[in-house]
Amino acid sequence: MPKTGQNGHGSRRRPSAETWLDARLERAAQGDQDAFTDVYDTLARPVKGLICRVLRDEAQAEEVTQDVMVEIWRTADRYRPELGSARGWVLSLAHRRAVDRVRHVRASTARERRSALLAEDRPFDAVAEAVERHEDHERVQRCLAGLERHQRVPLVLAYYQGMTYLEVAACLATPAGTVNSRMRAGLRLLRRCLETGR
Repeated sequence: MPKTGQNGHGSRRRPSAETWLDARLERAAQGDQDAFTDVYDTLARPVKGLICRVLRDEAQAEEVTQDVMVEIWRTADRYRPELGSARGWVLSLAHRRAVDRVRHVRASTARERRSALLAEDRPFDAVAEAVERHEDHERVQRCLAGLERHQRVPLVLAYYQGMTYLEVAACLATPAGTVNSRMRAGLRLLRRCLETGR
């Protein structure tokens, strides 16, 4: 029977499957390749799903997923079970890498986009609208990155992965009420950041 524990994020009850996964990641951190294979087999698909939601490109999502899984193998010793589940830690890392890829792709194509907009000799309003859409997305990503991890990850799973808050709770092995309150708090902070820039 799973135990209820206290940590920095409050009380929660972890299903045995999540406890097993946490233990396998801890074993992987000690160099256990079989344990890492279990982590890979369990999480590669949800990792790719999350990354695909952010990138909207399956080929890139596949590439970033492999990068993430390699990073998990290399940095598994950074996982701290007292701060959350292995699944939550891995999905948070995957989201960060996906956002990094989006930023990299945008940075490498920004000059071409600006040149194309100017070359098309479009009316100023159309150019301004295109720039504003780009800036809105950047602002959302920046504000999300400014949230605490326990607020950011549930919002990412809900809005990029399309999960309900009950599905988010199951994914993170965290009580539904706790997830609900974290999402509400995160949304309030996100709204304030988008409105004020802080």
